[in-house]
Amino acid sequence: MSRSAHPAGPRHADVLPEGHYHAPPADLNALDEKVWAHTVSRNPEGVVTVGGREVTQLAEEFGTPAYFLDEDDFRSRCKAWRDAFGSDADVFYAGKAFLSRAVVRWLDEEGLNLDVCSATELTVALSAGMPAERIAYHGNNKSLAEIERAIEAGVGRIVLDSFQEIARVAHTAQRLGKRQRVQIRVTVGVEAHTHEFIATAHEDQKFGIGLAGGQAAEAVRRALQLDSLELIGIHSHIGSQIFDMAGFEVSARRVVRLLAEIRDEHGVELPEIDLGGGLGIAYTSDDDPREPHEIAKALGEIVTRECEAARLATPRISVEPGRAIVGPTAFTLYEVGTVKPLPGLRTYVSVDGGMSDNIRTALYDAEYSVALVSRRSDAEPMLARVVGKHCESGDIVVKDAFLPADLAPGDLLAVPATGAYCRSMASNYNHALRPPVVAVKDGQARVVVRRETEEDLLRLDVG
Repeated sequence: MSRSAHPAGPRHADVLPEGHYHAPPADLNALDEKVWAHTVSRNPEGVVTVGGREVTQLAEEFGTPAYFLDEDDFRSRCKAWRDAFGSDADVFYAGKAFLSRAVVRWLDEEGLNLDVCSATELTVALSAGMPAERIAYHGNNKSLAEIERAIEAGVGRIVLDSFQEIARVAHTAQRLGKRQRVQIRVTVGVEAHTHEFIATAHEDQKFGIGLAGGQAAEAVRRALQLDSLELIGIHSHIGSQIFDMAGFEVSARRVVRLLAEIRDEHGVELPEIDLGGGLGIAYTSDDDPREPHEIAKALGEIVTRECEAARLATPRISVEPGRAIVGPTAFTLYEVGTVKPLPGLRTYVSVDGGMSDNIRTALYDAEYSVALVSRRSDAEPMLARVVGKHCESGDIVVKDAFLPADLAPGDLLAVPATGAYCRSMASNYNHALRPPVVAVKDGQARVVVRRETEEDLLRLDVG
């Protein structure tokens, strides 16, 4: 592999331009276990391995870019969430983070439920054998066809998101001769500490029915009057990539207050509340996520305390981790193409993927880590920006990171914590072919979502 010499960008913290960077790490070859899947390590030759396989072998077999998913890590995180909440609560994996039939089978085997938000996600879930009664159906604009499909399939709950949807679901269930279990999603007015586009519980956004002005209370009145609906609880989701539990405390307090109002007005104590998901993961060494047992303890204490104060029986709690399970289990593997130093600024490192396989940096200003994984390097660090190959100046994978100054075309880079939303939000921009997802376990690697081909794209182009 060529190690072409090139003039590097800045290499020391005191001469760096302004940006999202930190001082160079003491050892560029070290892997921060906080951001990598559990079985990831670097072997004596400096090559990174996952599930017992070297990334150089994986790149040769499956090509790049590609997502590599540590199956043992995924399963262990499922187990940790299930054990943390125990038999008195429900854990629904949020399928929007990443969904495939293999993932559905793992969820089923590990005892987790599944949350879907489209007819196609439901199709994937059912085709892989997930029992319909363990599926929750979300979405702010479910069509009549989607509602009918969900009710006919026998999904365990539909989360109602508007007054129109209360009527649609009730009418469809009545027509089909069924009584559908439902929750009402309420907007609790919490400003979660996260990016504007993934905060979902403040008043001015598209999800849920507001507590303010009595809208949520009116939604409950309507649902309780409809014989074809069985209202089992209230749903709240305050956002994504959240580390601070304070928002969940405020949300739980307001939801429990609503439960008390429902009891006082209707003589009914709803048996369930769903506090959503959104718990953050570590994308960089600065992130400090909570463990599932800490989250379960904190949420349980919050709900119990608020219910005791309101003289309510403690309802069954549901949570919906998606990113928190699959996010840390995968990394994206790229091959370096062009290395372009900008003296006095930084070095641009172009890889063979980009915003088509990870839109989050452009969309949310997300920060990621990156490492040279195909070899060890003792070169000094250089400030680099890892960019894609698309015709877009915003095509950035990692904005600012330190990489070895001897980085060259043909090297392999890996970006950890890409299991959530990267493949789910992948696109065909510039007619890029979406990468495969490869599961690795016990020295074996298998494709669970294959790489797209040119034939796939041409079959869609019928003009």
